[in-house]
Amino acid sequence: MKTRFIRNLLIMFVLSIVLAGCAAGTNIKLGQTAGDHWAINSTIIFKEHKKCETSVTVSAIGDMLIHAPVYEDARTEAGFDFTPMLQDVKQYLKESTITIANQETMIGGEALGLSSYPQFNSPFEVGDALKEVGVDVVTLSNNHTLDRGEEAILRAIEHWEAIDMMYTGAYKDEVDQQRVRVQETEEGISFAYLAYTYGTNGIPIPTGKDYLVNMIDREQIAADMAEAKDKADAIIVNLHFGTENERMPNQAQKELAQYVADLGADVIIGHHPHVLQPVEWLTGEDGKKTLVAYSLGNFLSSQKEYYQRIGGMLQFTIKKATKGDDVKVVVEEPAFLPTFVSYNGFSDYRVLPMFSLSNEELAGASQVYQEIKDHLSQWVPELKFIEK
Repeated sequence: MKTRFIRNLLIMFVLSIVLAGCAAGTNIKLGQTAGDHWAINSTIIFKEHKKCETSVTVSAIGDMLIHAPVYEDARTEAGFDFTPMLQDVKQYLKESTITIANQETMIGGEALGLSSYPQFNSPFEVGDALKEVGVDVVTLSNNHTLDRGEEAILRAIEHWEAIDMMYTGAYKDEVDQQRVRVQETEEGISFAYLAYTYGTNGIPIPTGKDYLVNMIDREQIAADMAEAKDKADAIIVNLHFGTENERMPNQAQKELAQYVADLGADVIIGHHPHVLQPVEWLTGEDGKKTLVAYSLGNFLSSQKEYYQRIGGMLQFTIKKATKGDDVKVVVEEPAFLPTFVSYNGFSDYRVLPMFSLSNEELAGASQVYQEIKDHLSQWVPELKFIEK
């Protein structure tokens, strides 16, 4: 009995090592001695588990576009608090393993002088709120990156670093830009994040400081993608492109998305139109499927047009299967949470899930919600909608 007990303990110990190796994507080899019953059993355990599968969920939200009415509504005696505005969607943002946000405005801080359209500068506390509600990565390359110059960018990055928030798309120096952002998850899946913008509203990049913002340059994207492939299992590319207030992607968007898909991107997340554009699957040159959201719209802003107040959260699953030296990563189960920016005049800004809206909050709420679902899923009929 004692021998059997010890043998079973050893078997459980080996099993735990193998499963841990699976989660980390590590190949483990076990020794075997002829006639050794325990060694034979341990080999059987390894064979049964040598094909390892693991997965994580990822979410992405659209533009955090902080106009003056928004930051004034967040003002408190002690500074600013944007967290209440995001309270109704906090549970969804925290649900995924990784959540990405497009921080459209630089958080250069109040000391630099806050400002709104057309040249934005936002409070540091925007970043604090995103951290509090579960955001893990922010993208900073957009047409407003250079609004308040280099100082705002450097001050913003200093704060992102202070709160331990990963950022991509705008950098403090060349060394910072050359460091591809890679995030390792506990599940054994690594992610690389890239971000680029079509332009900076005509504001020139300071001479010799191209690192301040990533521009859409196909050669640069290809080089960055090649490096990211060597360092990560999955690559998420953020593109600031398209035409403002257009609900369908233009030809330039579709061509660039296909180019990035051909390079091997797993997911492409679009920003800039300030309205939702449909989700689509693209097939790359190697046959790989790439999930594309051409525009996630505004997540928080004070823009007033009907569709400018509707944004959302894209969610998807990244699955990694490892068998020996063969590693396969696929994107599965795309889902969407449409959201609506509610406010009363110039106060009480809140981001609400659309499925929960009443007619008092949005006239014809149920019909509007159905129209948004039809719009988003027209190219991906299997797109699910989060309604809990």
